[in-house]
Amino acid sequence: MPRCRVNLSTMFFLCILQGAAVVLFCGWYAQLSPCSPAPSNNKVHVLLLSSWRSGSSFLGQVFSQHPSVFYLMEPAWHVWTKLQKTGARALRMAVRDLIRSVFQCDFSVMEAYLPEQHNVSSLFMWSHSRALCSPPVCPLTPRTQFSNQTQCLKVCDGTSLQGVEEACGTYSHVVLKEVRFFELESLYPLLQDPNLDLRIIHLVRDPRAVMRSREESAKAFESDNAVVLDQRNVPAAEVQYQVLQEICRSHVRINERAILKPPPFLKGRYKMVRYEDMARDPLGEIISMYDFVGLEMTRPLEDWIYKVTHGKGKGSKKEAFKITSRNAVDISQAWRSMLPYSKVKRIQEVCKGAMSLLGYKMVNSEKEQKRLDIDLLVPQEPYQFSWLPSRTENPRKS
Repeated sequence: MPRCRVNLSTMFFLCILQGAAVVLFCGWYAQLSPCSPAPSNNKVHVLLLSSWRSGSSFLGQVFSQHPSVFYLMEPAWHVWTKLQKTGARALRMAVRDLIRSVFQCDFSVMEAYLPEQHNVSSLFMWSHSRALCSPPVCPLTPRTQFSNQTQCLKVCDGTSLQGVEEACGTYSHVVLKEVRFFELESLYPLLQDPNLDLRIIHLVRDPRAVMRSREESAKAFESDNAVVLDQRNVPAAEVQYQVLQEICRSHVRINERAILKPPPFLKGRYKMVRYEDMARDPLGEIISMYDFVGLEMTRPLEDWIYKVTHGKGKGSKKEAFKITSRNAVDISQAWRSMLPYSKVKRIQEVCKGAMSLLGYKMVNSEKEQKRLDIDLLVPQEPYQFSWLPSRTENPRKS
């Protein structure tokens, strides 16, 4: 039988050729693969996805006050305000592109939506961001201290957006709070972008409580309502119910897409949080969220969280958009004593599917509504969000 002889140099050349082929194939596959690796700069991008009057302002502050976080509240407000004569669906790509740029600390995208003469005070609710009240944007608040919104408004309003960009680049986490996404699909390009390490925290709330809170600030939502309803001519008495129905439908779409039919690139990147669970166990829920995005709890933050969730009363109408010390559990239950049963019944009709999916029990009478000893929150199944990182210990600093 003839023997095949291959000299050493030929074998060496073949090994090099094979290695090069593997490297080229891996590079090609990585470009096509939907599961992109985390970006090399190790910056984490967090989208707090919610709806109006669902406790998202408080959740935003939970992240804003963290010394490692650059936070911005609802940058998409600028898009909806500038282009308010259209509908939410038509605006979603513009909103997504703005979000992508801000996550990458590129604020030039804001030029299209801001006045010709603008600075940091042109940004929506800018003083709610501790990072915009701290160096290098403003010397007022050291990063390790909690910001004071009133003082920030007086002292820090003159910074240019270039200074904001520079500040953004110095933080490990960029966190944006948004109430203007009604599905996940428009976020897919961000989840697949190799320059972003995007995590989504989806905050939901009992729609009966949402309605009670929206009624207290109804005038503030008129222009947003028109965009949500695609500028349809809706009877005044029906507007709030139809908007709430769209909100409930969006929560169902988002949650079902993320849990029941998730694309591969969503793995480990979605976490749903109910406002009521956060009200009952603020520290435990917030530690879980910090853990999900790679932030550490600190002792000053623990004290701040306890203070703002264990105050007295439900808050006044004047405090609707402010973070003050209140009793979180009382706030979560306020609708039960303040809404007439006729409204509660109608809300349950328009949001029946969402309430069932998210774990909110119906009430079948006014008597049942007002009996606070009846728990209307269905316990979350421990296996429901099995894709979340399983870490048994929560890192803390004393």
